[in-house]
Amino acid sequence: MLRFTGSARSFCDGVSRRNFLQVGAFGAGLTLADMLRARDAQAAATLRQPTRSQKSAIMIYLPGGPSHMDMYDLKPDAPAEFRGEFRPVDTNVAGVRICEHMPMQAMMWDKLSVVRSVVSVDEHSDSLVLTGYPDRVNRTADHPSIGSVISKLRSQEASAVPPFVSLRGMSRGTEPGYLGIAHRPFTPGGQGNSNLRLANNVTEQRLDARRDLLTSFDDTRREIDATGTMRGMDAYTERAIEMVTAGVVRNALDLTKEPQAGRDRYKGVEQFLTARRLVEAGVGCVTLSIGGWDTHGQNFQTLKRQLPQVDKGVATLIQDLHDRGMQDDVVTVMWGEFGRTPKVNMNAGRDHWSPVMSALVAGGGLRMGQAIGESTAKGERPKDRPYTVPAVLSTVYRALGIDPAMTFPNGSGRPMYVLDDREPVRELIG
Repeated sequence: MLRFTGSARSFCDGVSRRNFLQVGAFGAGLTLADMLRARDAQAAATLRQPTRSQKSAIMIYLPGGPSHMDMYDLKPDAPAEFRGEFRPVDTNVAGVRICEHMPMQAMMWDKLSVVRSVVSVDEHSDSLVLTGYPDRVNRTADHPSIGSVISKLRSQEASAVPPFVSLRGMSRGTEPGYLGIAHRPFTPGGQGNSNLRLANNVTEQRLDARRDLLTSFDDTRREIDATGTMRGMDAYTERAIEMVTAGVVRNALDLTKEPQAGRDRYKGVEQFLTARRLVEAGVGCVTLSIGGWDTHGQNFQTLKRQLPQVDKGVATLIQDLHDRGMQDDVVTVMWGEFGRTPKVNMNAGRDHWSPVMSALVAGGGLRMGQAIGESTAKGERPKDRPYTVPAVLSTVYRALGIDPAMTFPNGSGRPMYVLDDREPVRELIG
């Protein structure tokens, strides 16, 4: 049995971010073999033959909406009630300054870029930044996440490595939408461990016995299935078992296999190490999150704790990718759903602010060492070069070798573009 469990998180709107899906072997549930079978069947229905991509993406989500003015777009000359408590520091790229609490990134800015003029929407959801469409649209349109698109494009490849892994569990933004359940992410955390590794005390011999038992159940289901969809289950079961027994991802998730010096460098931000090991193993998309950024109160106190963690995780990850010669093969993006109000409120916090936010980008063969665009003098809206969230995602897709104008059929058979807004961030692609 496969089980996907998302971590619970509540924001100021009182909505829990827990999404739960249990996948069983009977009734309306699906086995992993079912998912693989559905994935291959859906590939034949693609309206435009996709170009396959072997590059990978790491999508880092800062849930709650991080303050753009206290990270990458500081306003030291603004009035005190706008500029806040933090000071900007120089990076190793002339003319680019970032927050003093991110010194590691400052020292390697030639390997990073930021878009400081991204316009968002006022929604507490990761839908927009992972699909390119706001949650209010996705509730009915069911656009897929970037990880699900990558999964779809790799669906016909025989591989023991899952194409899409979410280290933060399930959320609305990671859903496959009209691409179907076969393209949900695998989740190695919590109760989802059974997705990518053998359960406790289950040997490969016991797994073989379970497979034989499952096959007998499938024979019974096949007899009563008038649609014929159970045909060929044995081949899919073999592929499903291979994903678990091959051990490629199991080894990637086992951080004890990382040299001690490497584990020490990632101490406290181990998710970043896991993400690096997963893309090294061939996973196409990894999502992770860190911290809580809904700072209506005590914004600066919270950020003093969290920014050094983010700084360490990002800088160590990006440096590792460069050291391994993977900088052009992996594109990394870090952002939240919106920015924070330019003016500090009476609780020393900043509230929701969708007119402008920042997005950090690295790798993928994109142009690094930049600070693209900026907000106005008080951080209220883009001063120049405004970009939408889909524009950033379009850039990521292009870096992965994926055409954002590609179409897939939705549940009604209507061809749907991966992104409707496909204009990229020109400064990043040259």
